[in-house]
Amino acid sequence: MAFVMIARQALFQLKSSKSVKACVKECKHDNSNSNVVQLPEKTRHSSVLVLGGTGRVGGSTATALSKFCPDLRIVIGGRNREKGAAMVGQLGRNSEFTEVNIENVDSLGAALKDVDLVVHAAGPFQQAGKCTVLEAAIETKTAYVDVCDDTSYALRAKSFKDKALAANIPAITTGGIYPGVSNVMAAELVRAAKTESKGKPERLRFSYYTAGSGGAGPTILATSFLLLGEEVVAYNKGEKIKLKPYSGMLNIDFGKGIGKRDVYLLNLPEVRSAHDVLGIPTVSARFGTAPFFWNWGMSAMTNLLSPEFLKDRTKVQQLVQLFDPLVRAVDGIAGERVSMRVDLECTDGRNTLGLFSHRKLSVSVGNAAAAFALAVLEGSTQPGVWFPEEPEGIAIEARELLLNRATEGTINFIMNKPPWMVETDPKELGLGIYV
Repeated sequence: MAFVMIARQALFQLKSSKSVKACVKECKHDNSNSNVVQLPEKTRHSSVLVLGGTGRVGGSTATALSKFCPDLRIVIGGRNREKGAAMVGQLGRNSEFTEVNIENVDSLGAALKDVDLVVHAAGPFQQAGKCTVLEAAIETKTAYVDVCDDTSYALRAKSFKDKALAANIPAITTGGIYPGVSNVMAAELVRAAKTESKGKPERLRFSYYTAGSGGAGPTILATSFLLLGEEVVAYNKGEKIKLKPYSGMLNIDFGKGIGKRDVYLLNLPEVRSAHDVLGIPTVSARFGTAPFFWNWGMSAMTNLLSPEFLKDRTKVQQLVQLFDPLVRAVDGIAGERVSMRVDLECTDGRNTLGLFSHRKLSVSVGNAAAAFALAVLEGSTQPGVWFPEEPEGIAIEARELLLNRATEGTINFIMNKPPWMVETDPKELGLGIYV
């Protein structure tokens, strides 16, 4: 049986070898402004409201949209006029600031009145009781994208599918970098496996690494703390299981520029959506950071603080204020590299992965959210509320273009290759076969 598995893997490698050169060529990206997007005439001069646009994630998204589509009118939505003016000054022409409170229906309605698309980047999404922005978008018939990274919020957003459909409004939830781009990578791995393999996809594993806070600010820190208060939902052979947060450590090889990193279980929405949409029986997601003592600290918090404490947004914000100066100081040393590895295993022994690595999370998160926004403006999203891996969310034929935009500036981007072609220290199992 072992010999059969080795032979199958060898055959898969031989089939894959013809496309290696093409993949290397496709995966080279630079930071030049070479990917200016020509939108359809009817949406070329669209107005896009970026909520949370004065923050790290929203600001990065606005910058990326302005870079990709200089003709777009970018509206920065936030509470701080001084920060808003600074952001508008950075973006230049075709940009403006509007003061908006996302918890106030009237304020949201006024902000959405004259825009074509809203990008909701005003997190954290954890422990948010309502989908106020999505509801307002449906009410005002405004296309919608969010960068949600919370399972409960994402499922609540999906419950508005019929209302969005009735309003003829396209909406994508979890449309950031992870989840978001990682979902599309998973969907493409599964599609390729079903086309090229006789086996069935049976195991999907998401692994994420970010140095420090990724330079993405206190919102990311708050998100991390709030996730520690949630039981981890994973799937094992079709059975839903619940696990302790920041447990189940694995040492994952993220390839060149990143290397091997420890990652830990977290409750992330792509686990549920990939299981339900892609039909994969076994799914999990893990995250790790650096320096190593941050991982120790995260693990200690799950043991020392009660879930009730970690679910309290007010108390978590107090923790963020306490830790933020230290985190920023360490960020200056650790940098903000980010990497995503998505592994797919099939019943016939075929193992493939997708890998994304970038030097700056603060840049790549903006490229990712902008890529989803552009897909909506180009008509790649049907009316309703969709996850990124659903073909109604991002049409299958539009996935490659989305990934090309989202991966601009990456130091490593590889899709549908066996692990040994990526790992920095692959293990050899006789006959020159790597496993």
